[in-house]
Amino acid sequence: MKRPVDAALSLAVHYGHKLERPVVYTQGVALSGRLRLHELLPESPDPTEDIASIVAPYVADLPRIFGPDDGTANYAGLCWADGFAVSTGDASYIDLLRFSADKFGPTLDEGPLDPDIRVEDFFFAATMLGRAFRATGDSAYADLLAEFLLSSLDTLQPDGLWWHCKASPYYWGRGNAFAALGFAEALTYLPGDHPSRAVLLQTHIRHLEGLAKHQDESGMWRQVVDMPETYLEHSATTMIGYSIAKGLRRGWLPDSWRAVLDRAWDGASRRIGDDGSIEHVCGGTGPQPDLEAYVNRPYSDGLDDRGGAMALWFAVEMARLEAGV
Repeated sequence: MKRPVDAALSLAVHYGHKLERPVVYTQGVALSGRLRLHELLPESPDPTEDIASIVAPYVADLPRIFGPDDGTANYAGLCWADGFAVSTGDASYIDLLRFSADKFGPTLDEGPLDPDIRVEDFFFAATMLGRAFRATGDSAYADLLAEFLLSSLDTLQPDGLWWHCKASPYYWGRGNAFAALGFAEALTYLPGDHPSRAVLLQTHIRHLEGLAKHQDESGMWRQVVDMPETYLEHSATTMIGYSIAKGLRRGWLPDSWRAVLDRAWDGASRRIGDDGSIEHVCGGTGPQPDLEAYVNRPYSDGLDDRGGAMALWFAVEMARLEAGV
């Protein structure tokens, strides 16, 4: 089993070195991961100059960052902006964050969040609205995020798992991981006295308990969570693992979750190559027409922005937890 810090250092060599158009969350997460790694390990290579050059075209042309066909997955591609504002001392990067977060509103009815309740939106909304609230203190961001998550609760099923969306009532692995990650991000940024925090935490724990029942003996989760005949899927495992590690580090999960987390890290880390390759990452998946389509969804082996970015976040979060910071 790889040490989290070693895995993070290796992954940071291969991921987080581009932000292409259309901007997308996978590359944004990887940029954020490089920043978090250097914050944790100041002796590691400083990515500041490299990232500044990567993002400069977007800073220089704020209104054209997103195209007319872009959506929530694209808006979440700026999830590095607040971290970069802190690391550089340049508050202008907060303008990027606000520009993206404002795309989610001003209300649920007027914004881009799917009324069919697609679970990937949990993460896309939480990571941007939550950061915008923390960076600006504007409670409208926190309230919109809480309202959206509360509006989704009827798609959480009695067994504690989330449908992909109302039109696709199937337990897609990365979909459930998006839900776990979204709630973990929301709990990271919503203030302790927010009136919705208690029910969101209760919902998150209920979901994690549902997921824990389906963790494979390898530590991994599967392409379809409740179908053991489907393949072990890497991005679902790293995103769920990150959510648990964050909860332990921030104190909203008890120590009893450590065994689930350690199994997840063992399974995921064994499937990360020294060359940055990731084993079994499901391709991009919109709502599918039937269960068979999820079961047969193709996966990649090798370098993969989606899998590598989430693996980097997980590795850094594990390293933070182990370091007690």
